[in-house]
Amino acid sequence: MEKHGVVPDVLDIVPKHVAEVTYDKGVKVQLGNKLTPTQVKNPPTVKWDAENDAFYTLCMTDPDAPSRKTPKFREWHHWLVVNIPGNNIDKGDVISDYVGSGPPKDTGLHRYVIIVYKQPGKITCSEKKIPNNSGDGRGKFSIKGFAQKYNLGEPISANFYQAEWDDYVPTLYKQLGM
Repeated sequence: MEKHGVVPDVLDIVPKHVAEVTYDKGVKVQLGNKLTPTQVKNPPTVKWDAENDAFYTLCMTDPDAPSRKTPKFREWHHWLVVNIPGNNIDKGDVISDYVGSGPPKDTGLHRYVIIVYKQPGKITCSEKKIPNNSGDGRGKFSIKGFAQKYNLGEPISANFYQAEWDDYVPTLYKQLGM
């Protein structure tokens, strides 16, 4: 994570554990491997070392929007779920529905970071809920700021992949009304 600048661009420290992130057809996220927007268009399964009686926050964010050279929208978050009981993401409270990777054409590789925090208890968020057909409110996000606001502490688990434009991206942009 340090080699690819996830620390310090997104996180202050490397979490102790690597989240297990698997997309359709068994496609795995492996600490910076390259995947395509086509491969990651649907939400992945994410597993971490969870306690059944604890709540967790899960975030997927892109610090390279619109490009790594000019990240003026850093961070653009793709997914945000809070109050996840144990590893059961489907039972959490969705703040931002999952949106796959959509790096603009000719902007090179973008880093997509999946981060898990253990919450101190159940939380109530003031952020507006964002559906998967909207890009509004996703840019200029800070997972560090969100974690600080809700007293989440340091992340317990994370993983990331890199992706660049492919022919699925225009379909995603249409879904987002862009």
